[in-house]
Formats: sequence, structure tokens, C-alpha cells
Amino acid sequence: MRFGTRLLGWSGGLLAALFGVIVASAAIGPVTLDVMAVAKATLNAIGVPAGLAIGIEEGGLAGITIPTPTVDVSYAYPFTFEVPGTAETIVRQVRLPRIALGAVVGFALASAGAVMQGFFRNPMADPSIIGVSSGAALGAVATIAFPVAIPLGLQTAAFVGALVAAFAVYAIATENGRTPVATLLLAGVAVQTFLGAVISYTLLQAGESLDRAVFWLMGHLNNSTWAEVEVTLPLAVLTFGGLLAYARDLNVLMLGEEDARTVGIAVERTKRVLLALSSIVTAAAVAVAGVIGFVGLIVPHVMRLLVGPDHRILLPTSALAGATFLVATDTLARSGPAELPVGIVTAVLGAPFFLYLLTRREVHEL
Repeated sequence: MRFGTRLLGWSGGLLAALFGVIVASAAIGPVTLDVMAVAKATLNAIGVPAGLAIGIEEGGLAGITIPTPTVDVSYAYPFTFEVPGTAETIVRQVRLPRIALGAVVGFALASAGAVMQGFFRNPMADPSIIGVSSGAALGAVATIAFPVAIPLGLQTAAFVGALVAAFAVYAIATENGRTPVATLLLAGVAVQTFLGAVISYTLLQAGESLDRAVFWLMGHLNNSTWAEVEVTLPLAVLTFGGLLAYARDLNVLMLGEEDARTVGIAVERTKRVLLALSSIVTAAAVAVAGVIGFVGLIVPHVMRLLVGPDHRILLPTSALAGATFLVATDTLARSGPAELPVGIVTAVLGAPFFLYLLTRREVHEL
């Protein structure tokens, strides 16, 4: 089957599955809604950027007035279906922000996971392998435990911590302009272990904030807002576009660095770009949702078994499948007698499934 046909077929099917899961998720809750009304309200909520206004806002820091640029995006809504007012409000203002953020986070983690597995040529690799999740966790926990000492918002601190950890791993593993993959992997393990110890100490000092810090570490989508979606979605889409642009180079890198150099691939530059983009998209996801495991490990691996190792197809299909998977698991997390952090549900579902793949010998070298 031709490349274009396979890509369109798989992407179309996964998009349909994603929309179906979104509608089903939005219909489930304390107030059960009609599926058709939910589908119409969901379509009504789809906005297309129609304008961009850039302004200046005066802000203060340590008594100094600092002009801060602001960006205001206006949207056009192509769908205007008639929906009962109550259903429209519940879907668009209460349930869809959480569902949309879950889809964006799943999209980001799965796309980064697909790249990391190809980059390291290891099916056990995931987005946290270079310390991004640990760095974000330390930033968030430190902000919760010491809000006065670290006057950053929780999400900003998590994002900054993630990028600092990733840069530290890269700097440790790089020598004379070259970054061996094996050294990068070992540096990631060492930094994660160190950061884990610092996080544990910080939790001991958290006092009354301990519950909040532990809850964040479990990974959750509670109290999601459209503002978080508006910040995270463009970043996820832009970084995904950059990763997709390097899909062919990543295919060649999987054959070995020497072969890649032979055919003209700038290996070290390609590795830097892939690591940077993967770190950014993972940092954005972890900053808004906490540490959610297995999405970036299981989803790309399963999609590789289904669609093959060509990253031109694997990347978009993994991203769409990751969005679908996280929306579905979050629906399960909030549908029981007591609402659970979605990170617990992904671990409960992901670990046994991965063990099943191991027993079937479906986990293999790439």
C-alpha cells in the first residue's frame, strides 16, 4: 500500500476514534447528556484562529514597572448547531476543557515517546528518559513546598525545571561536540536518580502542602481550563511539526550513525533538534498535568507494531492514539465511585499490558 494511502487511512480512522471518545467522555458525568446534543456542542466548540492582536501590558516586579507583550487570538466558529442551553454550558464550560487538555497531553507524550524510542533504538524508552519528568516534578514540588522562596507559578516552575534537567543531561553527555546515545541514556538515569532523591527530601519539608504535592506527582487533569489548552496546544502542534520534519532523518538514524553520515545526515545537529523538541513538548505536557506514565511508552510501541517503524506514519498515528488513550483513561478515572488521578489509571492499565507484550515477545529491539 502506498505511503500516502496508509497515512490517510490510519490518521482518518484514529481521528474518528478520537472524536468518538471525546463525545462519549463529554456525555458521561453526574448529569448524563444526550449523545447527539454532546456531539453538536462539541462541534460548536471547535474554533479556528481568525485574528491576532499584539499589545503591551504594564507589569511590576520588585517595584519596577516592566512592559510585557500580550497576544490576543480571536476565533471563528464554523459550526452553529442548535443545542439546549444547559447541555451547551455543561459540555463547553465544564467537561470539554478537561477532555481537550487530556487530548493535548496525550498527543504530546505519545509523539515524544515515539521519537525517543527511535532515537535510542530501544522500545523501553519514553519521554522521561532524559530527566524531563523528574525536572518538572522537582520544579513543581519545590514551588508547592516553598512558595515564598520560589515565586514562580507551579506550571512555570515545572516547565523550567523540565528544560533545565534536559539541558543538564545533554551537557553531561556531550563531549567535543558529540553526544553518544549510550552516554546520554546513562546520564539520564543518573540525573533522574539524583532528582528523585531531591524530590523525596523536598516532600519531607512540604509540611501542610504534602498532600497537594503528592497529588500533583500522581498526574491529573482536575480543574483544567481553556487557558491551559490555549497555551499548551500551539506549543504541542508546533513542536510536533518540527519532529515530523525530521521523521525521515530519524528513520535513517535508526540504521546507525555512521550510515546516517554516509547519506549526508547532519547527525549531531539532528540529535540536538530531536532532543530539544521532545524535551519542550514533554515539559509542556508535564507542566499542566503532572507526571503521567506509560502514555509515551505503551502507545508508540503498540502503534509501531501496527503501522511499522516508518516515523512519517508512526509519529502522527502515535500522537492521535495517545490523545485518544489519555481521554479514555481520564474518563475511567473520573467515572468511578471516587475520582482518581489519571496517572494511577494509566499505570494500572499500562503495566499489565506491557507485561503481556513481554510474555508474547512483542517487545524487541528496534
